[in-house]
Amino acid sequence: NGRFGLRALSDLHLVAWTPSCSTEPSFVHPAHSLSVLSQPPSLSLEANIMKVKRLCKFCDVRATSCTGKGSCKVDCEITSICPHDDDVCVSIWRKKDDNITFDTVCHNPAQKLHGLVLEDYNNSKCEMKERKGMGSQFFICSCNVEECNEQVYFNPSKFILLLILVSLVPLLVMAVVVISFFYCYRVYRQRQASSRRKKGPPLDFSDAHAIMIDDEGSDSSSTLANNLNHNTELLPIELDVQVGKGRFAEVYKAKLKQGSSVSEEQGFETVAIKIFPYEEYASWKNEKEIFSDADLRHENVLHFLTAEERKVQRQYWLITAYQPRGNLQEYLTHHIINWHDLWLLGSSLARGVAHLHSDHTPCGRYKVAIAHRDIKSSNILVKSDLSCCLCDFGLALRLDNNLSVDELANSGQVGTARYMAPEVLESRINLENIESFKQADVYSMALVLWEIISRCSAIGEVKEYEPPFGNLREHPCVESMKDSVLRDRGRPEIPNSWINHTGIQMVCASIEDCWDHDPEARLTAQCVAERFDDMEYLDKLSDRSDSEEKIPEEIFVVDEK
Repeated sequence: NGRFGLRALSDLHLVAWTPSCSTEPSFVHPAHSLSVLSQPPSLSLEANIMKVKRLCKFCDVRATSCTGKGSCKVDCEITSICPHDDDVCVSIWRKKDDNITFDTVCHNPAQKLHGLVLEDYNNSKCEMKERKGMGSQFFICSCNVEECNEQVYFNPSKFILLLILVSLVPLLVMAVVVISFFYCYRVYRQRQASSRRKKGPPLDFSDAHAIMIDDEGSDSSSTLANNLNHNTELLPIELDVQVGKGRFAEVYKAKLKQGSSVSEEQGFETVAIKIFPYEEYASWKNEKEIFSDADLRHENVLHFLTAEERKVQRQYWLITAYQPRGNLQEYLTHHIINWHDLWLLGSSLARGVAHLHSDHTPCGRYKVAIAHRDIKSSNILVKSDLSCCLCDFGLALRLDNNLSVDELANSGQVGTARYMAPEVLESRINLENIESFKQADVYSMALVLWEIISRCSAIGEVKEYEPPFGNLREHPCVESMKDSVLRDRGRPEIPNSWINHTGIQMVCASIEDCWDHDPEARLTAQCVAERFDDMEYLDKLSDRSDSEEKIPEEIFVVDEK
């Protein structure tokens, strides 16, 4: 009748079934059938049955093959109607020696079972917990859903964790595939760019050409370096000829003698030596500390070998790689370049500045960003493959996040007046934001890119080399630059003839974005480098003619200032 149909059996068992379930009868434990059969006839049998709260598996002690791991189904075919409304389903797993059993019962959680309090009876699943001191290996679980003690779970947290890990495997595989794809793509682009830079044949420019040093009113000394080599012994060096002189030091071409460990391991035979007198210890120390950062090393930053104190000569030395083509200013003075050369020079310059400004190495490791603060064509060297490398870090500043505003303010107004950004000329650089120093570098870089374009044959008629703001005197002072840059908002002219070439038009657009009066509106060096990469297809279409050389003889320039 209603939910259950009942009939009495001679052995005092009841048979219970539901219309929607299997037609096979389920046996009701005789201990609990009596509570139904003993009701007075005057009471409705259906009303008594409807008070039942729980159906549980009830088989007392049964042998089992369950090993106590994972999930197990108890070997019990009897479903019991629990006698009390508050009863819950309980399963007990025991192992003593080789004897393993299951015990399934109904039990009131308000009372102890085997001396134990049921703690987890509100669960919908029967999750086994081990109890110690029971004379055998003993696990018990309880739950409050019908027949929930038929399926038991050992170590459910581990099981759930396993399910989570299994579900995450496809996502992890997908993430690895995506990361691998982007890594391979980046390596491919880097190799492609490197191969592209090497396509143009190197010009025949003798090894005797000097590294040019042009102080042009800068407060910095001239340095050619980027990575410290910690030598404990003085290198066997033979000075050759002086190739430059700045305010604080002289630069010599020199040779490492045979047998030098640096010469053998790194392949440097000809080197450049920057020599400071004892009185300029502070200048030497400042540059050396910048170069001591191994993360500074980059193909577009001049390679630094080591720093030495020469006590006998009472001198301090900085030893670097030697670049025979000289600095960019002298190279542009004596050469007319083509579009291919312009792309090589400009893109490598942008990559070098971007590396300085980045707070991560190409490998993704954290590094301290550096502001050069004296970018100009005479502080950029031209390598044998016609790419650029930055040098002269005498005024460079490590943009450590721990620097206070006072420490940044003490750095003062530095650089070369001709190349100073408007906010530097005005001494109004935002010291609260270290990005401000990078933005000033980008302004100076824009002026150098303008110099490179001015000597490119792709613009049509090429005039004699002239520095930015060439209408001013040779070494303009800060006040003169203020009048031109701040008062008149002047910038070097970009004639209409320059934008007839698609590539140069794109470079000029970047230049104008980089020398914007508002520092916040300027591009980053990384953005400029990426724009040059996007122009690579134009370079493939250009005629790669050799640069015209105006003078083939050696160049030695000594600044007597």
